[in-house]
Amino acid sequence: HSMMKSTQLIIVCGLPYCGKSTLSENLARTLHLPVFSVDPIMSGILRGGMNDRSKAGLASYYVAEKLANEHLKLGLSVIIDAVSGKKEFKDVWRNLANQHNAKLTIIECACEDEKLHKERLENRRRRLFGVPELQWQELDRWRKEYIPWAEKTLLLDAGDSKNENAEKALN
Repeated sequence: HSMMKSTQLIIVCGLPYCGKSTLSENLARTLHLPVFSVDPIMSGILRGGMNDRSKAGLASYYVAEKLANEHLKLGLSVIIDAVSGKKEFKDVWRNLANQHNAKLTIIECACEDEKLHKERLENRRRRLFGVPELQWQELDRWRKEYIPWAEKTLLLDAGDSKNENAEKALN
């Protein structure tokens, strides 16, 4: 896309219910880029008959990586929509960017307001096959396991408007 000077691997990451998918979709529309989102991929894997949710979750990252790889090798930028909380997943994205000499752009979504975060959790209904919405206790566990990026990230708060966050991300 003309707004982008080089091939980019754009990672939209952060805890669940912080606006990753909404932001990814907004960026994809504006930049005309594909989004590889691990939750719908995981849903497809589960629908295909894999019953182990943790294996399906892991597989969904590697499917997203393979899809992104196919685009990056053509010189096309991509957006990844994934929590990416663990070091191994951060390494997957780092290695992929390095392999294709793509700029790694990391946009981290957060929700500083706990009350708002709980509200978002309670109100989300995506209806993805096999992918249940989390309970607050599970989200807390994810928060404790979330490893910060070594790289510089753009941090966006779900408490700000969607348009404001999309504008910051585009800049």
